[in-house]
Amino acid sequence: MDSLINSTHSSMPKKAVMPLFKGRPDPLLQDALKQVSPEAQAKAKKTSTDFEAMFLNSMFSQMTTGLKGEGPFGDTPGTGPWRSMLTDEYSKNFAKAGGVGISNEVFRTLILQQANRAG
Repeated sequence: MDSLINSTHSSMPKKAVMPLFKGRPDPLLQDALKQVSPEAQAKAKKTSTDFEAMFLNSMFSQMTTGLKGEGPFGDTPGTGPWRSMLTDEYSKNFAKAGGVGISNEVFRTLILQQANRAG
């Protein structure tokens, strides 16, 4: 949720801040977050990050399918599995670092759906 919610300086006391959606305050998400338990929010955040990592893995895999020869693995019989594992780790780390914004949209949608079911 770090990228969805405004950050405050660490020495300042924590206060309620308005979540942002496309760079603007999002009162709809703020109300929905009040209706959804912290455990459900954490699960939604993990699910949305995992979804973005899966998407990025697919994208990175397509980008590297035609690579042959030079590079960290060269052109050996074991290149495929190692490149696949490297691509998987790249996508997970990229998603954890903020990714391309897909996880924010998925998180928002999951929270709004859960709030609608609760309300």
